[in-house]
Amino acid sequence: MHYPVIIVGGGITGIGILRDLSMRGIRALLIEQKDLAYGASSRFHGLLHSGARYVVGDPGAGAECIAENKILRQIAPHAVELTEGFFVRLAQDPEEYEERWVKACADVGLDAKPIGAKEALRLEPNMAPDIRSAYIVPDSAVDGFRIVWQNAASAKQYGGELRNYTELAAVHTANGAVKGITVRSTISGATEEIGCDFIINAAGSWAGQVAHLAGVDVHVTPSRGLLLGFNHRFTDRIVNRLRKPGDGDIFVPHGSITIFGTTSKNVERPDDHAVPPEECLELLKMGKLMFPDIESYRILRGFAGTRPLYSPSGSAGRDATRNFVVLDHEKDGLQGMASIVGGKFTTYRLMAERMSDLVAARFSNTTPCRTAKEPLTPDASLLYRYRAMQVSPSMGVDLAISRQGERFKELVETLEQSPDKRALLCECELVTRAECEMIAAEPTTHFISDIRRRTRMGMGTCQASFCAFRSVGALFQAGMLKDNKPASLLKQFIEERWSGIRPMLWGSQIKEIELNRGIYGAL
Repeated sequence: MHYPVIIVGGGITGIGILRDLSMRGIRALLIEQKDLAYGASSRFHGLLHSGARYVVGDPGAGAECIAENKILRQIAPHAVELTEGFFVRLAQDPEEYEERWVKACADVGLDAKPIGAKEALRLEPNMAPDIRSAYIVPDSAVDGFRIVWQNAASAKQYGGELRNYTELAAVHTANGAVKGITVRSTISGATEEIGCDFIINAAGSWAGQVAHLAGVDVHVTPSRGLLLGFNHRFTDRIVNRLRKPGDGDIFVPHGSITIFGTTSKNVERPDDHAVPPEECLELLKMGKLMFPDIESYRILRGFAGTRPLYSPSGSAGRDATRNFVVLDHEKDGLQGMASIVGGKFTTYRLMAERMSDLVAARFSNTTPCRTAKEPLTPDASLLYRYRAMQVSPSMGVDLAISRQGERFKELVETLEQSPDKRALLCECELVTRAECEMIAAEPTTHFISDIRRRTRMGMGTCQASFCAFRSVGALFQAGMLKDNKPASLLKQFIEERWSGIRPMLWGSQIKEIELNRGIYGAL
């Protein structure tokens, strides 16, 4: 088997590159050691940056963010919520920084509108009453899982191929050029050799390890960021502290919940997703300055991801640039390989375009990039929206459209033909049995958690208390996922949720766990 291009890394950057290359007619295969969006592409606060956070310290990154923000609003409406954002200066924050920030926003063409503190508190009454100033910026919220899978669906339509749970085991070279790779299934352990002409290293925090397999050096420092998810939406707008970027200064509303963070701690392992309780408590102390009642809100879970910071100059943590770089390893003596590191989720499309431009030139492909103009997923017709409302909760129709895209029509027809499949397996995220079975039938689905990343099943208020046993029972009744025993699937799903709940077992969270203990102890 041979592919012109192999992409290593199934985060937003890798899947964006797969879509771009496929739209240009370049055959490509993407491999990912876990599931798509396993790493930083889902383990972040879900902020679609306006760029305002970076305009003072990194104006280049700020300018890129505002440009890509406008594009993603157009091509990914089902994954983006137009919340707008506030930048708010507290009494503890220096007035001098505010003056520099206002000028820097104007310099990059970012519209930051000042509003009075009184008006800001009218719009967001849960904020601290002693705020000094506030500005409105075009921040938005973005669903990382959803936009990754929408890119994957679009890439497949153009012939792109992907394999999850497939890790890179070796890179084969001859005469200073890439010839192929060996891959290993992380489920069965089976290995396979695949020929290729070009390798794209888009492995995020794992980029250094991937480069090492090819005998080249890429200096990436994983920086762990911790976040807390609350069970209700106590702000309708994204709220940022107007100060030099630091820990605990962003609140992002997502659907019915709020995500708060983040921290920046350099770590050795790319998969260091630890959630230390003491860091959770420290975050809460910081958040209380902006939202005084934050300690009374129920925390759903804590979670963490690692940023892939590229810092050849020695900068680290928040001092490292949030810009990205494309590294052509031909300059290191290896033809047919390039790495892309750094950057932000917000700029993934631009990153993919730059990498795809380099690869297209190597293959003498002159097809222009179209990813800034073509929507990721088509909108559903009014007829199918209406038909869906007759057989499923009306509030869940837009969610199903955003999750299924082209297959929404198929989902509606299944619901019409099979009334028993209309049952809700997940009441928090309104996931029907039909949708769960549809995703379970795909070759990329091996575990219940794979369905979670496609639908958000188990990520709502109950944190899988009810949808776990419902989904396992329904899928085995339908004869699906038989490679795993029901008990092992159930355990894996519940323990994954438990890992984020365990660090904050206090208050109402203890009641939730006692409920889970009763349910699953009995089962």
